[in-house]
Amino acid sequence: MTPFERPPVGMNLGRTAKLVAQAFDAALVEAGGTLPVWLTLLSVKSSRLANQRELAGMIGIQGATLTHHLNAMEAQGLLTRRRDPVNRRVHLVELTEAGDAMFETLREAALVFDKRLRVGLSDKRLAEFAQVLAALRTNVEG
Repeated sequence: MTPFERPPVGMNLGRTAKLVAQAFDAALVEAGGTLPVWLTLLSVKSSRLANQRELAGMIGIQGATLTHHLNAMEAQGLLTRRRDPVNRRVHLVELTEAGDAMFETLREAALVFDKRLRVGLSDKRLAEFAQVLAALRTNVEG
């Protein structure tokens, strides 16, 4: 007999989140990218000329980790970095044509994956689920 009538919410959520994250990363790898590449491309695309500090915050990683990813992506020709003419200590990040193409490829993979996740779930259930997730975040933060 377990100490719970049913699995604790956090444990169930954690297991599910891990499984979904692994499947999403596999879908991105199959499309030729990775989760860090996708998050970086998405962040740069959504905020023109973002600097590295802003990007790290948007993605939720440390600056040094972002620098590692940006170096690799720059070497692959996906983005460029240049000094901000107003503040030479800041690097501005822009996508190249190859970066735009990779963004579109990974965007399509993300959309296909999202569609797969939504199978059998009505808009009403998804809205309720979003509310439950928001409540869980509030409970953890509060």
